[in-house]
Amino acid sequence: MSHTALAPCATAEIDAAVPAPRTAVALPALVGTGLPVPLLDGRTVPYANLDLAASAPALQAVADHVAELLPYYSSVHRGAGYASQVCTSVLEAARGTVARFVGARADDVTVFTRNTTDALNLLASAVPGSTLCLDVEHHATLLAWRGDHRVVCAADTLGETLDRLADALAQRPTALLAITGASNVTGEIPPITEIVALAHAAGCRVVLDAAQLAPHRRVDIAARGVDYVVLSGHKLYAPYGTGALVGRRDWLDVAAPYLAGGGAVRAVGVEGGAAEVSWAPAPHRHEAGTPNVLGAAALAAACRTLDAAIDTEVPAHERALVARLDAGLAGIAEVTPLRIWDRTEDRVGVVSFVVTDIPAGLVAAALSAEHGIGVRDGRFCAHPLLTRLAGGADAVRVSLGLNTTASDVDRLVAAVREIAQRGPAADYHEVDGRWVPLADTRDLDPFGVGATAGGTAGCGH
Repeated sequence: MSHTALAPCATAEIDAAVPAPRTAVALPALVGTGLPVPLLDGRTVPYANLDLAASAPALQAVADHVAELLPYYSSVHRGAGYASQVCTSVLEAARGTVARFVGARADDVTVFTRNTTDALNLLASAVPGSTLCLDVEHHATLLAWRGDHRVVCAADTLGETLDRLADALAQRPTALLAITGASNVTGEIPPITEIVALAHAAGCRVVLDAAQLAPHRRVDIAARGVDYVVLSGHKLYAPYGTGALVGRRDWLDVAAPYLAGGGAVRAVGVEGGAAEVSWAPAPHRHEAGTPNVLGAAALAAACRTLDAAIDTEVPAHERALVARLDAGLAGIAEVTPLRIWDRTEDRVGVVSFVVTDIPAGLVAAALSAEHGIGVRDGRFCAHPLLTRLAGGADAVRVSLGLNTTASDVDRLVAAVREIAQRGPAADYHEVDGRWVPLADTRDLDPFGVGATAGGTAGCGH
């Protein structure tokens, strides 16, 4: 069997269940599509990047916009020079663009952060009371909160899970409920509007972790009643080091500054040997130091580019691919897909599974080294959820995006079938917890900067 294509009979089986699209959907272009990567057998194949839930490549429009802005890069807010004024205008316009993209209310505030984790920790510093979340969350949502924080164990059904949330909210006053917009393990989208209604009925605000949702579906916090939303540029096809917290201003205007320093103040004086500070309101109150102008511009460019396709083309493209992937994996007896609930109305393009008797890390290493397919393996910064779904074992995660094709999905299914039924073709061993080929002839340092294989497995929220 070929290492890069399905056998004709397998393709026919999938086509019978989920026909491949007759024509390609017109979607925004990404940098790096078709990147040639080497295999252990000496061949070079186009890279099938199926790890977009961790970090997505840049939209071509984003990369072009950053390149256009670079000659103007300068200080912001207090610079009198022309380039400084241009950058200040770009930075502040980016707030409005991001706010519109997530459906913010007129009086909401947009604070630029490093990523979703940073945004959640910023919000945690401003919450005037206890917090609550489900155990299905990413570690950023599980761990950001201070003081009285409770975790509710999700049930196997959505109905029972909602009942447990309602009971927890009724037990004692809760200031904030944190929920995922889409699971970074299974892609499942919980009933956000229904959960928000439960929380608001109990006098509780809601923050939506949209790190996985925003690249795939419209967020619209005003329509859903969400109080705050957090997201990451590096998952939204803008990997330039910026995320955002968007939501209600009152808590953020009175909270202690997230970082103390220049830009966060109105005035500073020294009387009797002590500093006296008049802090600025949000967003500047929480953005001390020189801001990441290029990152904010990139995030805004991604929002502008995706805005036209996020309601129709993106979901249609993705649902067809997820159905095809589900059908293909269902035909492999050794593969067990992971799901949180018995049913959900919708899922984004994230699918995780385990392979009988083969470690997830070995499956992922073989997919890369022998087939040129990039996936994720591990517990995806969601250890409690993987403990429940896979007994604490690592899993393989496939995540789809704008440049994923039916051919990529078929190629993955063929490769997983081969590995699951025959094992990897090469010999591998573990190095610092990562599986690597015993004899790896690939150049893993094409830039000559001393990169090495292995390392720790993070998931960057």
